[in-house]
Amino acid sequence: MKNAHRRTRVRYAAASAFVFVLLLGVWLLVGGTGSEPRPAASVASAGTTRHVAEPAGPTPSESAQMVCAPEAQKDLASVLGVSSTAVETPTWVDHLYSCRYDYADGAMTLSVKELSSKAQTSAYFDSLRTQFGKKRPVVGLGQGAFVTTNGSVVVRKDYKVLLVDTSGLPARFGPFSANRAKTAIDVGVTVLGCWTGA
Repeated sequence: MKNAHRRTRVRYAAASAFVFVLLLGVWLLVGGTGSEPRPAASVASAGTTRHVAEPAGPTPSESAQMVCAPEAQKDLASVLGVSSTAVETPTWVDHLYSCRYDYADGAMTLSVKELSSKAQTSAYFDSLRTQFGKKRPVVGLGQGAFVTTNGSVVVRKDYKVLLVDTSGLPARFGPFSANRAKTAIDVGVTVLGCWTGA
């Protein structure tokens, strides 16, 4: 009898936690986010700090700089199974932060375009779709992502658009012999993992 009662309590606790997480997720998707900017430290009614998209500034954001930082270089080497031979000095031109990762058999360029509104972000994201072509969507990456016709990946998150340009890599890359699209998706997932909370 005690075991049955204990199992019931455990199930109830697990179900309660699941319902709370589910309701919190629905709240964030439906009512917890809006198009109006809010102060960076605004506190949601549940007592959690809400993430706010920041408009482009005169210098690159911390999250944009992450794509070329030593920590990202280490993370990407681990994910791809191959270290870059060099990472070129990043550039910051017209709110585009970019650097090239050189490898023994090719190169990959990572760039982050910083914008100041949802409309600007959508327009830039769409312009890359027109420029590079869209082969297929990437579901669950950022707030929208697609593989280009050359195997690169474009990802949007908040007011930023990440381009992982793998067109300079061989058709099969690294010890796992990954194609360009797989490589670009792996890089995109890794970068967005670094952006969490940034």
